[in-house]
Amino acid sequence: MNKTLFVGFKGKNNSSGLLAESISPDHLLLTNSFAGLKRDIDSVSGEYDRIVLFGVDKNLTSNVRIEKAAVLNGEKKTSLLELEKISDALNFAGIQTLISDTPTAYLCNEAYMHLLEKYSGRAVLIHIPTIKNANDVFLNKMKFVFVR
Repeated sequence: MNKTLFVGFKGKNNSSGLLAESISPDHLLLTNSFAGLKRDIDSVSGEYDRIVLFGVDKNLTSNVRIEKAAVLNGEKKTSLLELEKISDALNFAGIQTLISDTPTAYLCNEAYMHLLEKYSGRAVLIHIPTIKNANDVFLNKMKFVFVR
């Protein structure tokens, strides 16, 4: 069985959290602070086969960016998931993707690093647009890819 945990960030207008909640009842919303998100991640069981973390990037409009790696304190960890397959599925659903090997240096990156460590590389970070650009059509396309 392929058990997936969908993760986003808290906030009533945070598109990452709204998407995680709409995809599955099996989701986690992270606190918007470095210490808080670490506590949130530590509290989750290790029973998942993969983790899909959604983060928000205000520079994205109708496309998404799949992050290959996280960097924290000079250490780099890379996702072991099949990112090309995820990209192909999103493209098929009509969402343009970019796979990036240039991690951001903020909350999403830190959450990604903790998830990669905890789940031995079986995690992916997908940056999505803000709620302004993540309309119902976009969110439904994302759900189409991940709800199966």
